[in-house]
Formats: sequence, C-alpha cells, structure tokens
Amino acid sequence: MGVLPKKLPECLEVRALAGNRCRGTLTLGSITVPCALGRSGITVRKREGDGATPAGCFELLNVYYRADRGRRPSVDLPVDMTSPQEGWCDDPEHRRYNRPVDLPFAASHEKMWREDRLYDIVVVLDCNMHPPVPGRGSAIFFHIAREGYSPTEGCVAVAPEHMRLILSKVRQGMQMRIHAT
Repeated sequence: MGVLPKKLPECLEVRALAGNRCRGTLTLGSITVPCALGRSGITVRKREGDGATPAGCFELLNVYYRADRGRRPSVDLPVDMTSPQEGWCDDPEHRRYNRPVDLPFAASHEKMWREDRLYDIVVVLDCNMHPPVPGRGSAIFFHIAREGYSPTEGCVAVAPEHMRLILSKVRQGMQMRIHAT
C-alpha cells in the first residue's frame, strides 16, 4: 500500500477588487471578508517604500498582540505580547533590515506599539525574510484595518472581528496567497 500524499494546508487567498486596487477580499475556506491592500495595489516587483502589497505565497509565521487592548488571539501559531520597546527595522542599509528590533533604534523602523489600532494584532508574513534582500520590502504584515479600509503601506488588513475569526482557523504552515491583478 502506497503512502498518501500529505495534504497541503489551505491558503488564505487575497484578491484585489475589480476597479479598486487598494481594496480586496480575503478568503479562507467558506469565510470571505473585505480587506485593505497597499495604496499602490498588488505588485510582483515589491520595493521598499512603494506602498504596494507583494504578490506571492507567504507563510504565516507568528502573531504579536497588545494585551492592553484585547485578549490573546486563539491561533495555532506562536503568539507574543508586544511592548512599547518593540520595533521592526525598515532601513535597507542596516544589518537588521526586515527584522524585529528593540527601541530606541537609530535606523529607520516601524513602531510595533502604535497609538492607532492597526497593530493590536499583527501576523508576520514570511515575505523577504530568509534572507532579507535589501530594498525588496520589509514589515509586510497581516494586521487590523483602518476604519473604512483605507489603504495600507503594503500590508493586508482586516477588521478586528474578522482577524480573530480567521486566526481561529489558522494552522501552522498555512500561507497567504496574494494574487497579482
């Protein structure tokens, strides 16, 4: 008797809406929710600072959340609480490019502890991570959307209640597939 092939994990499928490159849908199985995309839409040639969401398949690696703004997400991924001392390097010339950093940090970086709600829950996507190529994009996350789903800087973002629903279905090894338009 032969060995059955291992079933590949489901993907979170992201597609831009026709006529609005900054908005899209995210689908996981029978769940489909609206999402915000980068201000420049989806691209196959991601560059640092271009405001585009990169096309491709990216593993969901780990989750950060703000404990002061909500309970720990129920998800089958590593989860860490974020703190005001955490950042993410977005300086292509720095050796810590596209990596978490401790604040204060002299080079250009994102603050993971934000005044708005965008990073109340953040899923790190395996985009330009192993190894990071300088200038090919950093801090590409799956996070909470702004009211009205206004564009991101290149991430994929959903409403808080949709984030929690989706994360409750996510398993280790799952990927987000962002379709080029």
